[in-house]
Amino acid sequence: MTTTAASFDLPPAAPSIQAARHLVLELLRAWNAPQDRDDAALLVTELVANVVDHVGGDECLTLELEASGERLRIAVLDGSSIAPVVQELSAERPRGRGLLMVQQIADRWGSEARPEGKRVWFELGPAEG
Repeated sequence: MTTTAASFDLPPAAPSIQAARHLVLELLRAWNAPQDRDDAALLVTELVANVVDHVGGDECLTLELEASGERLRIAVLDGSSIAPVVQELSAERPRGRGLLMVQQIADRWGSEARPEGKRVWFELGPAEG
């Protein structure tokens, strides 16, 4: 089984949200990945936006992609040790739906504590249809 991987460091700033989305779309196209590229781009947008909104700082965030067989794993590493929390929908809170989307769309997702922060990841299988 062939494994293809890439990693990118980005500043935790608003322009990195679109940059991460673009990188994911282009890599999945180049790799001819069987996953839904729009789903992958949407979910990585949410994870990077969470870092920009809640972590910030001067340290880079790292975007990791790994395709192995029919599995795609995308992770975002940041310098915060605060674990992500899926929030319930609320009319009083117009934001905060990102991890709920990750939970609903990804085949699997999770968070791992690391000495220098955390890694939030999701996996997608091949697109149906």
